[in-house]
Amino acid sequence: GIVLELLKEAMVSKLGATKGFLINGYPRELKEAEEFESKVGEPKLVFCLDCSAETMSSRLLMRNQSSQRSDNAETIKEGIESYYQASKPVIAYYERKTQLCKVN
Repeated sequence: GIVLELLKEAMVSKLGATKGFLINGYPRELKEAEEFESKVGEPKLVFCLDCSAETMSSRLLMRNQSSQRSDNAETIKEGIESYYQASKPVIAYYERKTQLCKVN
């Protein structure tokens, strides 16, 4: 709820100065998508970066090398699996509404 309220406030404050918004990483779960639509409105387009688990894992491991993060391969694998489980219903939801654009 807090993230949605922050998004809504930021969007409302810029309404007259923009043609649209690009929101990265939200919604992550179907409930968040439904709440966003009821409180803010339906998105015109939703992008999904379609990337294999292997590619995500290797990129996250490289990120670890250049930062102070200490995620190991197993932690990253668990996070990716969790992401897939949470995002599948969101992706299917927007596919049914024909608002989804998958980008490889």
